[in-house]
Amino acid sequence: MEQAEILKELNNLFKDVFQNPSINITEATNSSDIDEWDSLNHAQLISAIEKHFRIKFKLSEMLNFKNAGKICEAISKKTVQS
Repeated sequence: MEQAEILKELNNLFKDVFQNPSINITEATNSSDIDEWDSLNHAQLISAIEKHFRIKFKLSEMLNFKNAGKICEAISKKTVQS
């Protein structure tokens, strides 16, 4: 799965989890860019990502999620391994 495709699907998950249809993420988008992105919604986002892409993240991987681009990279690695 290509990075652009992952980002597009990820954007839809962000819209759903944060209940904000106007969200348009880029690889540089981070928690300070989205008002609704707090710790509870972050946990819900990770859960939604894991369910949607049928993957599981380790805690050590999640600690590197500094922005949407890092999340895309992790998804890409996991979906290639599957």
